[in-house]
Amino acid sequence: MALSVVKGRVCHRAAAPLFWALLFLPISNCSKPPAPKPAPPPAPVVIDKAVSNDAPVLVSAIGNAEALSNVIVRSRAGGTVLKSHFSEGDEVRRDQLLFDIDPAPYRAVLNKAEADLVRDQILARNAEVEARRFEELVKKDYVTQRETDDARTRAEALKATIKADEAAIEEARLNLSYCSVFSPLDGRSGELITHPGNVARANETALVAIQQVSPIYVSFAIPESYLAEIRRAQASGQVSVEASIPGSGSVPERGKLFFIDSQVSSRTGTILLKAIFENAHRVLWPGQFVNVSLILSVQRNVVMVPSQAIQTGQAGAYVFIVDPQLVARRRPVFPGAVVGGRTIVEKGLQAGEQVVTDGHLRLTDGAKVEVKKGL
Repeated sequence: MALSVVKGRVCHRAAAPLFWALLFLPISNCSKPPAPKPAPPPAPVVIDKAVSNDAPVLVSAIGNAEALSNVIVRSRAGGTVLKSHFSEGDEVRRDQLLFDIDPAPYRAVLNKAEADLVRDQILARNAEVEARRFEELVKKDYVTQRETDDARTRAEALKATIKADEAAIEEARLNLSYCSVFSPLDGRSGELITHPGNVARANETALVAIQQVSPIYVSFAIPESYLAEIRRAQASGQVSVEASIPGSGSVPERGKLFFIDSQVSSRTGTILLKAIFENAHRVLWPGQFVNVSLILSVQRNVVMVPSQAIQTGQAGAYVFIVDPQLVARRRPVFPGAVVGGRTIVEKGLQAGEQVVTDGHLRLTDGAKVEVKKGL
């Protein structure tokens, strides 16, 4: 009986390690380390190079184009408008014929004035002959001195009448010339205000408006804080101004500053300026709103990048630099003014470095990138 117990104990002690080994065997098999995750694919980006250029120091504003001259053409002769010699919206030149006013009444006045002159010239000649005759007769006492003086007075009066007739003829010819209405300046015509067939009143009836658009003005207002700097720039020479149509993508028109208002607006804290542009290609139009850039000075050899490369985060502005191994690195920068779609980087970047201009949303610091031509 004791032997069996001993044997039973021996068997139990031998089986225990085997039991525990079998118990933990499945657990050790289930705790194998997971397979490493595959690396993310390179992020597609568009890059550009930081460059070193000269950049103008600009003051930007919204301006309004204004015609250099805006003239309402009126007839100086009253009468029926017979014909217009242009189409609405045409470019017209100075002294170009625009309208014909019925000349018949004015021609009749001229004819009468010319006839009066001929009549009075005949009367004046006869009066002069009579005056000389009386001067001979008074010497022989055939007529009195009074009669002689009256004859001379009639002759002199008719001479004055002739001068009045000549003035009347000149006035009649002038009024007749007013029946042809000419353009007072080079410009673009508006719509017809008075059409042929209507009656125009002298010096009152408006016929058409003509606006001179080449050259053209652009007026704009800037904060008074720039006034001292603008005056210094103007004292050293002409101040250049650029004007462009918003969203057009066209090359800006270049002009020069020529007017600074005499006072600052107390209501807005701004001062009115005007620039003049040649506008040879009629890009600017009266009444049009334009983007204005006032060039105060030029910064030499500054680092510039496309403006879309500049991003803004909680810590401020930054760019993503792409190194030769095609790895993106986030770098803080200090951006300055924007000039022609490029931003001046005052600190944090060197000329020649590659910056990301598109594809920022997929980037993190240290991410691999794949350069594309466009996204």
